[in-house]
Amino acid sequence: MKIIKNKIYIVVLLATLQGFSQEILTKKEALKITLENNFGIKIANNNLEVAKNNTSIYNSGFLPTAAISSGANYNNSNQNITRQDGTSTSIEGAVTKSYNASLSLNYTIFDGLGRKYNYQQLKETYNLSELQARETIENTYLQLFTSYFQIARLSENTDNLKEALSISKQRLQRAKYQYEYGQSTKLELLNAEVDVNNDNIALINAEQLLSNAKRNLNVILGSKKDVNYNVETQVEFINIMNFTDLEQKTLANNSVLKQNEKNIAISEFNIKINKSNYMPSLGLSTSYGWNKSENPATSFLAGSTSTGLNAGLSLSWSLFDGGSTKTRVANAKIALDNQQILLEQQKVTIQNTLKNTWNTYQSQLFIIKANEQNVLTTQNNFERSNERYKLGQITSIEFRQAQINLINSKTALNNAKFDTKLIELQLLQLSGDILNVKF
Repeated sequence: MKIIKNKIYIVVLLATLQGFSQEILTKKEALKITLENNFGIKIANNNLEVAKNNTSIYNSGFLPTAAISSGANYNNSNQNITRQDGTSTSIEGAVTKSYNASLSLNYTIFDGLGRKYNYQQLKETYNLSELQARETIENTYLQLFTSYFQIARLSENTDNLKEALSISKQRLQRAKYQYEYGQSTKLELLNAEVDVNNDNIALINAEQLLSNAKRNLNVILGSKKDVNYNVETQVEFINIMNFTDLEQKTLANNSVLKQNEKNIAISEFNIKINKSNYMPSLGLSTSYGWNKSENPATSFLAGSTSTGLNAGLSLSWSLFDGGSTKTRVANAKIALDNQQILLEQQKVTIQNTLKNTWNTYQSQLFIIKANEQNVLTTQNNFERSNERYKLGQITSIEFRQAQINLINSKTALNNAKFDTKLIELQLLQLSGDILNVKF
């Protein structure tokens, strides 16, 4: 996974998004913009970069350390010395000067394999960060299309309400003519006016919900401007495999389960790291130094200069540390046991979620078919009622009921269609397949 750093490219994308005003924002385009600009994905990518840096050889402990040091000392004191032969010398303001500089190199040859296991643990931590970034992207996918399909749902519902309002206005116009020519009562006209007002209110509320949904999607897209657009309302379902294969795929690829597996591997390395404290450590140290001193008359030497190379090996072995290593190893084993228990718990939870989601998905597919039949029936009923209403064979109340039934059946089908698609996306996320779907 690569962090997007090209600011110019992002500016171009934002300009492209701005160009979607009142145009069609496709699912593919929405996904592309989200992957580039979403705040959560940017943070996940940055965290992944930190984990990558931590796996560098520079953070492994396998490289030696080198340092340069230097110093100077000045001493001014009154000295009085007595020699072995009984003579003495006194000096006021005796000055002593010393200078030093050195280059040192230190390297741990063996530390009980602690740094080896630590390095392997860092690699597993990086793999865990990759899975965490993947989960963030999966959740963003689901969040994006939940918002996207909500806009699509509200768009179609709004279109249905506009159609209903248009029919109600035609009915109101007809009622006015009939009333003016004495062919209907004032009650018929009032009923028509009330229905137009109710349809207007329903349309205004739907348009407000649609506007709010678009602003919510802008946040997911990472757009800082209030961008307006239309979306695709066509829904295509994926031919999902049977439940047994889906369950096997979920247990193998689910991002949460994969993270738990990585946590187990990290805990196993943590035990080995703590056990390395039982082993001895061997280190190499070497330095090249320069020293110079200038002494007062009271010193045996007036001054000295020395340069030289020092090298040595050091071996240390903690035979008993009060039991702290034993305690850390025991606690690390308990932490590993907890991770294994958590994995089993997550498996049970995810399997249960998968079964519930699968059963809901199957029910929704049936509901779609039933609602499609309802739409055909209510559409046929409304067309007949419209003809009979024009002929004066049914009342306005009966006509209004046929109209409401048609609106409700279309809305129910619309809701079922998008609910089913979102449930399908949840199944794909559980099985670890949502990132492989082409929109």
